[in-house]
Amino acid sequence: MATTLGFGPRFLHSTGQLHKGGPNTGLFVQVVDETGDELAIPGQDFGFARLTRSQAAGDLAALEENGRRIVRLRLEDVTG
Repeated sequence: MATTLGFGPRFLHSTGQLHKGGPNTGLFVQVVDETGDELAIPGQDFGFARLTRSQAAGDLAALEENGRRIVRLRLEDVTG
């Protein structure tokens, strides 16, 4: 089984075509950590935590819209 690992959201352009195009044979696992403190982005009305959450949500939506099999695991939902 071929496997790739990337840390987002920076992988969006470098591997996005691999994930969203071609045959629908992949299984995608998105692991997100939404527990970090908000760090302001100068000149914006949102911070880096909100930005990265939005980008992860966009990647999830794009994969779903292309009929890809994806599971999203939020670290704050993990117990034990």
